Amino acid sequence: MNYILFDGPSRNNLLPLTYTRPVADIRIGILTIREKWETYLDSTTTTVTEDYLSDKFPMVEMDENIMINASYLPNLELAEMVKDLKENQAIFRGEDVIAFFTKESQENVDFETYEAFEYNGDSIKIENTWDIFSKNGEAIQEDFNLLTENRKSQPIPPSNNVIDPENIFLEEGAKLEFATLNASSGPIYIGKNTEIMEGSIIRGPFALCEGGVVKIGAKIYGPTTVGPFSKIGGEVNNSVLFGYSNKGHDGFLGNSVLGEWCNLGADTNTSNLKNNYAEVRLWNYQSESFAKTGLQFCGLIMGDHSKCGINTMFNTGTVVGVSANIFGSGFPRNFVPSFSWGGSSGFTTYLTKKAFEVAEKVMARRQVEFSEQDKVILEHVFEETKKYRRE
Repeated sequence: MNYILFDGPSRNNLLPLTYTRPVADIRIGILTIREKWETYLDSTTTTVTEDYLSDKFPMVEMDENIMINASYLPNLELAEMVKDLKENQAIFRGEDVIAFFTKESQENVDFETYEAFEYNGDSIKIENTWDIFSKNGEAIQEDFNLLTENRKSQPIPPSNNVIDPENIFLEEGAKLEFATLNASSGPIYIGKNTEIMEGSIIRGPFALCEGGVVKIGAKIYGPTTVGPFSKIGGEVNNSVLFGYSNKGHDGFLGNSVLGEWCNLGADTNTSNLKNNYAEVRLWNYQSESFAKTGLQFCGLIMGDHSKCGINTMFNTGTVVGVSANIFGSGFPRNFVPSFSWGGSSGFTTYLTKKAFEVAEKVMARRQVEFSEQDKVILEHVFEETKKYRRE
């Protein structure tokens, strides 16, 4: 069967993270949503997404296809229901379509003619940017169970201080000495070829993905995910780094999400709680206004390729778009549009030529090519977000 993940109605609520990727390629827990579905289905997937993303994330359509709403994270029960779908059948949760069977020859899908199956089991749904850190603990636990079932961890070196070692899993090539790992409140997953430097204190749930590094003396509270080839240091609480991003120095990051190729300068601090303890409001691209989150704790949401200089201070509930460069004293405003250059004293436009030069250098350091597809995507984001920048 051919499986296709589609963005669904939550895509705009997940901006700026979905400016540069389909919903399926959001990381939550240990794996991306796509990686989770492919593991449960034992199959590759392709994507229905925005036209400007489709060259990098193409769709492969065959005569018979099962379309899956990428906002829903799979579990064994849901994956089995999806695999069992036949022609003119669909899975719903309330008004939401989770998955449906379609043929290439179908021009339109009329769900009135479909046999509907209701899914009533437990499931994680990602509808808003803050869901990524809010639901990360549950997602880490599910991925931990999925990845470690019937497998044996590499031995934990004896120099480490360990609580509940049965809840800790080390992949091949993981290096850690003289660290404290407390897995009593959730699992700790240490991926391939990672390093946890001495003096680090980690409380689960925690995931360090392939090639990731925890710097000397880091203090990490779960649920936190450090994506592939990312570096983290200082104090971190309930945050998700998608991959290839760095918070390598002292400073606090809490209740936050960083996309790929982000870098936080030394002593960058994010506020995750308002002084009056009020509900945090966060910029929403769908409504083009600040929306209620229902959260008391919410820090920074940062799109791909954005950077900030040393001693940057972010207000509670700050959204930074794609390819922004922030520096200087004081608090920048709590919505920084994509391709902005500046800080609290004001912003100018960060021209694509300059942004691309930086992206090329940054990615080359990790042996990753800054491709023509990447340039086309970022050029589209530059044009699409022009209306938010004050020239």
